[in-house]
Amino acid sequence: MESPTADDLRAPRVAVRSSLIDSIKACTFAGAQIPKELLRSKISMPQHLRFAIRDAVRYKSVDAGMSHFRDAVVVDPPESPVVVFISSKSGGRYGPKLMTRLQELMSEEQVLDLSHVKPNDFVQYGLGCLEKFAAHGDTCARETREKLRVVVAGGDGTVGWVLSCLGELHKQGREPVPPTGIIPLGTGNDLSRSFGWGGSFPYNWKSGIKRTLDKAAGGQISHLDSWNLRILMSAGEEINAPHCLKRQAVEDFTLDQEMEDKRDLPEKVSCYEGVFYNYFSIGMDAQIAYGFHHLRNEKPYLAQGPVSNKIIYSCFTCTQGWFFTPCIADPGLRGLNNILRMYIKRVNCSEWEQIHFPSSVRSIVVLNLHNYGSGRNPWGHPNPKYMKKKGFVEAHTDDGILEVFGLKQGWHTSVVMVELITAKHLAQAAGLRFEFRGGEWRKSYMQMDGEPWKQPLNNAYSTFVEINRVPNQSVMITGE
Repeated sequence: MESPTADDLRAPRVAVRSSLIDSIKACTFAGAQIPKELLRSKISMPQHLRFAIRDAVRYKSVDAGMSHFRDAVVVDPPESPVVVFISSKSGGRYGPKLMTRLQELMSEEQVLDLSHVKPNDFVQYGLGCLEKFAAHGDTCARETREKLRVVVAGGDGTVGWVLSCLGELHKQGREPVPPTGIIPLGTGNDLSRSFGWGGSFPYNWKSGIKRTLDKAAGGQISHLDSWNLRILMSAGEEINAPHCLKRQAVEDFTLDQEMEDKRDLPEKVSCYEGVFYNYFSIGMDAQIAYGFHHLRNEKPYLAQGPVSNKIIYSCFTCTQGWFFTPCIADPGLRGLNNILRMYIKRVNCSEWEQIHFPSSVRSIVVLNLHNYGSGRNPWGHPNPKYMKKKGFVEAHTDDGILEVFGLKQGWHTSVVMVELITAKHLAQAAGLRFEFRGGEWRKSYMQMDGEPWKQPLNNAYSTFVEINRVPNQSVMITGE
């Protein structure tokens, strides 16, 4: 496959489209015009490979699939083999129906339910089995591995989970990394919007899924930056970490000398790490997301799909003090500048620069995509004169730069979200470090690609959050 051109790599810069427009477009007969059998022959693997992958993943052993090697016959590889990961619990009532429909359109073994099959098991054992077949001379397995594409049916968190597991192939030297397409089943679906897959699950979904699989099989390739986040805090402190964060062992704890001179640092630390693709945020928006997720977990019957989720989320926002922060004396609702110092590294610069922000800022968002909060663009499109004055450049998903902005009270955020104004621009950065000191605060709220958590703060020692770019970019399929 030819390498994408510079224009191809800019393809993710699709305009933000409303869910209504997405659904109307999906109600065409484009999917119905794709013959089912032709699609199936294009994306389905030969039987011996399907069964081998199934057994390797089921028994978590590459060798478990080798019993099917003797069943191999000389067959041509599929034109564009596709594996679908589906979160059957996503999308309200559509999840189980969608899974059944996908199994009708392709081989059942190529539709993997994330409730039972973890993507890292597929990467380690499923792809490992294909690679072992190829090493034993199965040319069909070799070409299937090289041509393989992945589709994720789920929300942004599910897509990020799969992308992080596929990213392990880079570290292990097991290229190529399969490119990824998306069927949007989440609430916000900002990753899906950014790469042209739409912002909502289509009403005419039975024919729409055929169209999606056909686009996934032949769509152009784009690239996406991913960012490693590391939390360092005093040893002994624990957080109820979401799926996106993993506890890591830390032997040595060092920071740049100019910062060590200013802070009392703990001798031992606890460390958590994770990767995000869309955004990381601190403050009131993360607190609202935290409350919403707990409400949904306690009362799952309330979560019947994206529309009901958005209604509940909006109602929950009004109960969290977001709109009346200036009137409340609780120090937990004051500006972030009471507990937070922000440092950035600019492009091609190795020194840290402290960025000051107004006391009115209640939330800081670090954004990688053009979409945030169900398709909004809080960063906006600043005019060239303003960008030159501030030292900003045009934002892209593959430029190695993060956009950092602030949100004030809920009234300001509401106006930003309807895109009448842009958010408070704070910086563009190639690396970030946040330093927290508790004071009157005992905790802060953070979220990463929609997965929130409660972060404990220490009065005696600082807590650090570091963000650095992952060396290898994720490979995406564009849906337009």
